[in-house]
Amino acid sequence: MYYHNPVKRGFFPDPSVIRVGEDYYMVNSSFQYFPAIPISHSCDLVHWETIGHAITNSEYLDLSEIMDSRGIWAPDISYHNGKFYIFATLRYNYTTPEEHPMRAQLMMTAERPEGPYSKPVILPVDNIDPSHFVDDDGKHYMIIAPGITVVPLSDDCTKVIGEPKQVWAGTGERCPEGPHILKKDGWYYAILAEGGTGYGHGINIGRSRSLYGEYESCPYNPVLRQKDPEALIQRSGHGKLVQTQNGDWYCTYLCGRRNGGNYTTIGRETALDPVTWTEDGWFIVNDGSPSTEQAFPELPFTEYSENTFEELSKPLSLNWEWVRNPDYSMFSHTDKGLLMKTAKGRLSDISTVNTLVRRETEFNYTAAVKMAFSPKSENSKAGMVCYYSTVSYMSFSKRKKNGKTILSVDINRNRGEENICEKEVEDRDIYLMIKVEGLTRKCYYSYDNNDFLEVCVLENCIYLCDEGVPDDPKRHTGTLVGLFANRGNSEEIDEALFEWFDYKTK
Repeated sequence: MYYHNPVKRGFFPDPSVIRVGEDYYMVNSSFQYFPAIPISHSCDLVHWETIGHAITNSEYLDLSEIMDSRGIWAPDISYHNGKFYIFATLRYNYTTPEEHPMRAQLMMTAERPEGPYSKPVILPVDNIDPSHFVDDDGKHYMIIAPGITVVPLSDDCTKVIGEPKQVWAGTGERCPEGPHILKKDGWYYAILAEGGTGYGHGINIGRSRSLYGEYESCPYNPVLRQKDPEALIQRSGHGKLVQTQNGDWYCTYLCGRRNGGNYTTIGRETALDPVTWTEDGWFIVNDGSPSTEQAFPELPFTEYSENTFEELSKPLSLNWEWVRNPDYSMFSHTDKGLLMKTAKGRLSDISTVNTLVRRETEFNYTAAVKMAFSPKSENSKAGMVCYYSTVSYMSFSKRKKNGKTILSVDINRNRGEENICEKEVEDRDIYLMIKVEGLTRKCYYSYDNNDFLEVCVLENCIYLCDEGVPDDPKRHTGTLVGLFANRGNSEEIDEALFEWFDYKTK
């Protein structure tokens, strides 16, 4: 039996995985999305179910003014003496470290893997990608970039109690980040992502008999890197090892799938490959390059059902994320569906709320919604969105124009919002559908959920990916699909009722 990479499909970068007994838990970066830090569970390392989020209380994390691709970076999950720990970087908007720290580290704990987690403690260390290491003597450390930097912590991990010290700078490649320490057979293994998070990404390792070094570099470095530019799986790196209850070793790492060229529209995802230990005490991930197909681990095969059709009258499933913190007064669940008030602003505004999305997981899919929306204001818009950021999206919405009801397709390619096409429709309940085929996105509508009429075809939507807008400075997420309702600068609030949402992959 075989599995296919990635194993956690969609925008799930920077994986950190642990095993507790026969269960596996993983966290991933969430950037500006809320709730923050998705937590997943698996019994077989291949099938993953989201079971919670580390931060669900808006009072614990204010992302309302956080710029695109800032926010929560590279969380790490660990387990020690009956307690789960999650560390993560909070990336601020600041760009001048001499005036203000650009980053701080968050630490939170819980008795159960899904939470609830404690209010995050801020550890004032201005760097990225923290992980938690407990040595054999019970002392706690935060391991953080650049390279392998060791930061001594108090026993409860709420305070830094010593000076950070870089013990291994890495191999000399650019961007030595994503650090972890693994102790095995008396060796401290330093695990680093190097080469940058783009197409040169990889994993390099070193080792030492002492936590503080000196470290020697592995002769087999990089132990993981994609060397074939035409392969489906690219950008492989930022990995962490886990040992199964049967003694086998695996590495979870981030990757990106090429869509129509080197366009990772789905974002960076989580992949899994076996680890081989060499006779001289080093390890290699797979054969040194990522796989697309791999023999299934000798673990209990456990699938989880996917929520494809979701009635929005019920509480939202854990598949959904808000773009930044939601305003809970602006939406409610009714017996007919999710009622959204039109929020002030547009999709291009950081301050706007009521943009609700879920991850794209495949290059080809269909998403549809049933919506009741009869706006009074010509500024109000509601409908569907394929969302990458405030400067990269396409929307398919219903609104009023010159007294007529229209469907409008709009895009933003980092040039401001552009109207692509409009279609006059009846002012009644409507079904909207977006069909995605690679880099092409098609918009349809129907009055009966059977006969769908085409409104617009968008070709070559490369602006919905990390690489498609080279002059945008930070692009670390992926494209998500979902719903929105907003009203521009109008003070008049309208309401949109979304009855259900259907997401199907081919």
